[in-house]
Amino acid sequence: MMITGATTTLAGEKPATEPQTLPTIAIIIDDMGHNLAQGERLIALDQPLTLAFLPFRRHTTALAEKAHQRQKEIMLHAPMANTRLLELGPGGLNPEMSQNELAQTLRRALRSIPHVMGVNNHMGSLLTQQLKAMDWVMSELTHYPVYFVDSRTIASSVAGDVAAAYRIPTLTRDVFLDHEQTEEYVARQFDLLIERAKENGSAVGIGHPHRVTVDYLEKRLPQLDEEGIAVATVSGVWAMRNGNRAMFAEGEKRAIRPTLAKQSRSD
Repeated sequence: MMITGATTTLAGEKPATEPQTLPTIAIIIDDMGHNLAQGERLIALDQPLTLAFLPFRRHTTALAEKAHQRQKEIMLHAPMANTRLLELGPGGLNPEMSQNELAQTLRRALRSIPHVMGVNNHMGSLLTQQLKAMDWVMSELTHYPVYFVDSRTIASSVAGDVAAAYRIPTLTRDVFLDHEQTEEYVARQFDLLIERAKENGSAVGIGHPHRVTVDYLEKRLPQLDEEGIAVATVSGVWAMRNGNRAMFAEGEKRAIRPTLAKQSRSD
C-alpha cells in the first residue's frame, strides 16, 4: 500500500532531518566601472560576487558584460547626495531635483547598466535620510524587477524602510570591508562578516575594487569551503531569507530597456 503525505520510520529510527544551510555571505563590490584592472580581477574570481556599477563610467558597460558572462550579479550603484557635499558625477541624485528629474535620472542610470538586477546607494548619507526623496526613488524602482540594498552609509537612513513599504525586495549592508585600506583591517572586517553570518544565517558585506581588497579576496575566498561558509549573490541571500520564493511573478514588472547612451570618459 502506498502512503502519501507522511513519512514512516522503523522502531527506534530517527526521522530524516533537512540538511542544514551553511552560513552564507553575499559580497557586494561597489564603485565598479572606474578601474579596469581590478574589475577584471574581481570578475575572474570563481565565487558568485555581486558587482555594483556606477553609471556612465569609462569601463562600466564592458566590465558588466564580462561579469554577466562569468555568472556575477549586476547592480546599479546609484550616486546620491552626501553630507560632505562630495561630487556625485554622472547619474547623481540630489535634493534639489524635482520628482520628475529624479525619476528620469534614475531611469537613465538603470538603463545604462547591462543585466542590472538590483540597486544600492553610492554615498547617499544626505539623501537616504530624506523621506520624500526616498519615496520618489522607490516609486520609480517599484516599476522594475530590481531589488534594493541599503548601503547604510548613515545610521539614520530610511532607504531600506521605504523600499520595504513599496514591497521592493530589500536587504541592508551588515559590514563594510575596507573603510581602511590595509590587509589587517580587511581581514578583521571579513571575519566580522562571517561572524554575523554564523549568528544570523547570512550577512551582506560591501567592499571596493581597491588592490588590497582584491588581493585579500583572491586569497581568502577559496578557503571558505573548508571553513563551512557559503558565498551567494544578493538575490541568493534574499531567497534564503524568504523561503526560496521568486522575487517577482512573471510579467509583474516592466522590463528595463537598455540604452546606448554615450558613456562619460571621466573617472
